[in-house]
Amino acid sequence: MNFLTIDFETYYDKDFSLSKLTTEEYIRDDRFEVIGISVKVGDEPAVWFSGTKSETKDWLDHFEMEKYFVVAHNMMFDGAILAWYFDIHPFALMDTLAMLRAVDGTEVGNSLAKAAERYGVGKKGTEVVAAMGKRRRDFTSSDLQQYGEYCKNDVEITYQLFEILRASFKNKELRLIDLTLRMFTKPALQLNLPLLEQHLIDVVDKKEALIAAASADKDSLMSNPKFADMLIDLGVEPPTKISPTTGKLTFAFAKNDDGFKALADHWDERVQALVAARLGSKSTLEETRTQRFIDIAKRGSLPVPLRYYAAHTGRWGGDDKLNLQNLPRGKKGAPPPKLKCAIVPPEGYVLIDSDSSQIEARVLAWLAGQNDLVDAFENGKDVYRIMAAKIYRRQIIENVTEEERFVGKTTILGCGYGMGHVKFRAQLRTFGVDLSEEWCKKVLRTYRDEFSHIPALWEEAHVCLDALADEKLKTSVFGKQPQAVNVLPGIGFDMPSGLPLKYMDLRPDSIDERGRKQYIYSTRRGVVRIYGGKVVENICQALARCVIGEQMLKVAERYQVVLTVHDAVACIAREEEKEEAARYVQECMRWRPKWAQTLPLDCEVKYGDSYGTTTKFKG
Repeated sequence: MNFLTIDFETYYDKDFSLSKLTTEEYIRDDRFEVIGISVKVGDEPAVWFSGTKSETKDWLDHFEMEKYFVVAHNMMFDGAILAWYFDIHPFALMDTLAMLRAVDGTEVGNSLAKAAERYGVGKKGTEVVAAMGKRRRDFTSSDLQQYGEYCKNDVEITYQLFEILRASFKNKELRLIDLTLRMFTKPALQLNLPLLEQHLIDVVDKKEALIAAASADKDSLMSNPKFADMLIDLGVEPPTKISPTTGKLTFAFAKNDDGFKALADHWDERVQALVAARLGSKSTLEETRTQRFIDIAKRGSLPVPLRYYAAHTGRWGGDDKLNLQNLPRGKKGAPPPKLKCAIVPPEGYVLIDSDSSQIEARVLAWLAGQNDLVDAFENGKDVYRIMAAKIYRRQIIENVTEEERFVGKTTILGCGYGMGHVKFRAQLRTFGVDLSEEWCKKVLRTYRDEFSHIPALWEEAHVCLDALADEKLKTSVFGKQPQAVNVLPGIGFDMPSGLPLKYMDLRPDSIDERGRKQYIYSTRRGVVRIYGGKVVENICQALARCVIGEQMLKVAERYQVVLTVHDAVACIAREEEKEEAARYVQECMRWRPKWAQTLPLDCEVKYGDSYGTTTKFKG
């Protein structure tokens, strides 16, 4: 591999900087200017260049970057400058910032300065501070030379970090980093500006009407029972939680409650407006998102900012203040959300969206050795209806009603990680299904009795926590798929990606009623409690991410991947080959990695003229 390391220095001031603007806004702004760039070819000394835009373009062209793996720290920034400002597209893009998140975790500081100190590879300078507000013409020759030394030092540090980190990465993970970066630096998706502008008008009108009605009665707005009734009138089950004071079920209407925050992101703009009215907000999330889309549409295509290894489990996350990972999904039977419909492929292309079916539930059954459930998935049986038949004691599976099937679905998808009956009941009520406390207890007993290998896996995971916290305790036993996951005593769990799932500063903090140690570990958000069921959830999500990653690489062999959201992959294909492309994507999303040859996988593929398309490929 031929590697080339780069770092750009650009103009910024107190109002025009990456602390004030997104990367996309900053680089596409008329005020943007490159002060200079440092380039290091292989292990040769870094060199610095400063010139006009055309002079810098000519200088960069001599490197023939289309032949190189180009490395930077925060390549989303440097790669976008190469692509959007200079029309230079390297053979592959590498990012030490992304690599650090995967190797050292998302809970430590991964800035270049902190990483340099952590790895002992030099010290980042501070000359950039003196450059604030200075255009290239404002630098003296001496100033530029000094700035160049600062930039070259950054490149040398980045190169040394890459040399250390690359040993931890399999080629497929490096390819995923490149693929993720290209969704941003080489955008293909467009935005439908007229649709967005009309949608913004509609959202504002709905919000103002509802807020006006709600504001007419402040007592109703701020009263928990009355606010709950207002939600119910809109067809929404009010979120609940266990009160830390009374220990009883109460409404989850605090601004930091997960259930309440989810309402702010509800598919129905009326619900968002009601939440905004209670909080005293001037705009809803839908409104601010729509405005951001409009602003991007006026500047050009839609760069997709995704953060490789954003989560503890290795999953991708949103970035650049544009989290496409949590766009409203819409309600079954309702028209697709306008924001998704506004995301469109380039002219002459269709957008193909493929969603892996129940992948976590499938991974869980496979990992636990719950072979009857694995076989049901493998043979395309309706596992939700099967579960409902067991819960409701239906001898004939066809006699299961749709509401009963929904309970079976919620059980299969929600109870695999040790959920208790109170939370299970609250989850069902969120979807308008109200079962008694005793019924919910019965459902959980049925699930755990019928699929006993799954609770056994929770117990195995708890034993593994003992080994992770105390290296003297040796165990490598976890689940029935040793080719997929094993215990790394004192560290975490070995994943097929080659990047371990770690628990930083894992330690016991109490003893439960069975005499077992209970564990916590540290994150940037504070201390988190970890237990067997939660470990199983983390591992299933990490394995699902590994599956999706490998499948995404297969899709990319033939078609341009433009987005990934959780367990789904989207790509574009020419209109005339949409059927062939959809069939190929379906094959890729059903393909099984070498380490998961017996894992039953399936998917749903849709294609059309927007991301909100509802045309299913029947293959």
